[in-house]
Amino acid sequence: MKAIVATEKNWGIGKDNDLLIHLPEDLKFFREQTLGKTIIMGRKTLESLPSGKPLPKRTTILLTGNREYKCEAEIPESARLIVVHSIDEIKEKLEEMKIAEGLSDEDIIVAGGASVYEQFLPLCDEFIVTRIHLNLDADRFFPDMDELVQEGKVEITWTSDVQQDSKTGTEYIFVKYVKVEKLREISESAGI
Repeated sequence: MKAIVATEKNWGIGKDNDLLIHLPEDLKFFREQTLGKTIIMGRKTLESLPSGKPLPKRTTILLTGNREYKCEAEIPESARLIVVHSIDEIKEKLEEMKIAEGLSDEDIIVAGGASVYEQFLPLCDEFIVTRIHLNLDADRFFPDMDELVQEGKVEITWTSDVQQDSKTGTEYIFVKYVKVEKLREISESAGI
């Protein structure tokens, strides 16, 4: 399982149930990384998306404590929305999808918000992070992955060149972090 997130310098990810900044190129990157995949997100994250509707060409598993929740937005024809109310329900649904549809862990991406990340990060092996080169006022945070690198728990396996938003000039990079256990597992299966 993977996680995808955009963070500012202090690992902030949001404020007042919204993104800290909207970078069109980052949103495009998010689209490329999640297209055709199953994404797990919370209700507030879904409602922060354009028109508050599930993204096309993806399966969205929506975690909400509200058992009466109904998506008010029109669901795109190519999108699928599955509403669940607990981590156990998500795990059961994912197992069903693995059996019935051949879903693999590589095709499951955790997309926020903060409480969903908190619950699912222990299950993730890879973390695709947009590191925005700004200090922004946040009230929700992602774990400091660079600290986890120093502790030997994850490694950086890819970093993009510095990107620059064409409208605001904001600089950012894309970084892929992978848990050390996952890297060992890949090495062992490759006979390295």
